[in-house]
Amino acid sequence: MHIIHLGANGWLARFDDGFDDENVIRVADALGLLWADAHPGATVLIGRDARFRAAHFAKLVGQVIASYGMRVKVSADPCPTPALGWCAAHDDECVGAVMLTASENSCEYGGILVRGADGGAVSSAFLAEVDRAIPTYATKDRGAVEMADFVTPYIEGVIAFLDVDAFRFAHLKVVADPMYGGAITTVGPLLRRLGCEVSLLHAEESHDFVGIHPDPNEPWVDKCERRVVDTGSDCGIVLDGDGDRAALISDEGRLVGPQTLVPLVIRCLSMGRGATGRVVVTTATTERASRQAEMLGLPLTVVPVGFERSYEEVLEGDVLMASEEYGGICIPSHLAERDGIFACLVVLEQMAKSGLSLSELVARMAQDVGQMEYVRRDLRLDGGELQTLRNLLPGMNPRNVAGKKPERVSHLDGLRLHFSNGAWVLLRVSRTQPVARVYAEAPTYKECAQLLEAALALARDPS
Repeated sequence: MHIIHLGANGWLARFDDGFDDENVIRVADALGLLWADAHPGATVLIGRDARFRAAHFAKLVGQVIASYGMRVKVSADPCPTPALGWCAAHDDECVGAVMLTASENSCEYGGILVRGADGGAVSSAFLAEVDRAIPTYATKDRGAVEMADFVTPYIEGVIAFLDVDAFRFAHLKVVADPMYGGAITTVGPLLRRLGCEVSLLHAEESHDFVGIHPDPNEPWVDKCERRVVDTGSDCGIVLDGDGDRAALISDEGRLVGPQTLVPLVIRCLSMGRGATGRVVVTTATTERASRQAEMLGLPLTVVPVGFERSYEEVLEGDVLMASEEYGGICIPSHLAERDGIFACLVVLEQMAKSGLSLSELVARMAQDVGQMEYVRRDLRLDGGELQTLRNLLPGMNPRNVAGKKPERVSHLDGLRLHFSNGAWVLLRVSRTQPVARVYAEAPTYKECAQLLEAALALARDPS
């Protein structure tokens, strides 16, 4: 029997190490049991990306959950996680959704993400219940499922939010790269509906992803960067494997990654749309997001790493945008979950309305909030070392780090040290993996690297 433990969003495993029919059925069985017990006869939606056997696993999960008397709708085609979430949030009978995806992980992995009735995250308490309810053996019970289209309603919902006239007048030229993921059915048609001229990359089903990782970071975005420059496009959009995170490529062929995209979306929502509300960021999010919120007079809420904490703030209300350090951006007026496609379209809308290029928007933002270098490193430690570090972090208050005296110290999530020039470094223990994570940001790469190395040394010898 394979031991299954659910993480923060669901279950992830390699195809050659447990992600197979038997274990997928066991997880689906636990979900069906709990949902049917709480909401008999209600609806559950099942989506999938385009990776190996995703269609098979999606139908299998649906059939198992349907055996509990639930009405189950299974996506007929690959879809991004935000499309599944949007359809769940707009179906009054829906009590939850399951996405078959391993997101940005390589083609060797399969995964099951669990979402709630509002399309957002489910609680850690619910996932713990699922964990406990996973049976020893796979059930043979199956029910009937309906095949459904989750992409078209999502596209219509996104278009209704945006200034379509501005898009069509601007007629932006865009390179779209869904990286063989769930958005292969969505990003091209959506951009064309907005009047964009679209060039597609990696937009077909390919179970081995032709050697790339569906992660919108270097070096996997190289081809999109070249395509933008070679075709004279206004920008590129690169999506991760399930479309909940994204990056932009500027007209100059430069990556606009998470640490630039997050404050840029805040700016576009506030200055471009006149929207207000709190900005929610994690302790590991770029300082530029905090500066941008402050400059615009937007209240800032800082939470520990992990989107579940941000989602709790979204449920409290009055949130303009919630983001995480990896580039996941949630705009609650659209969906109570991260949506990389929508976040990028908010920026493209501002390009269309202002007549400014993406590089010009980024440059203007840098004039206001400054330029910072950001790095992250993971340090693998054994169980005893991790526990020692976890125990000692709350009491740490170093007087000097890399020759710099901290101006402020925070223990909200590990140890975060703030310095007078806006630089900071964060040392924390991962809640899901056997690693210590170190994040640093500073005005120069040299200072950033020095802070990173000093924090790594502290993690290796916290005494």
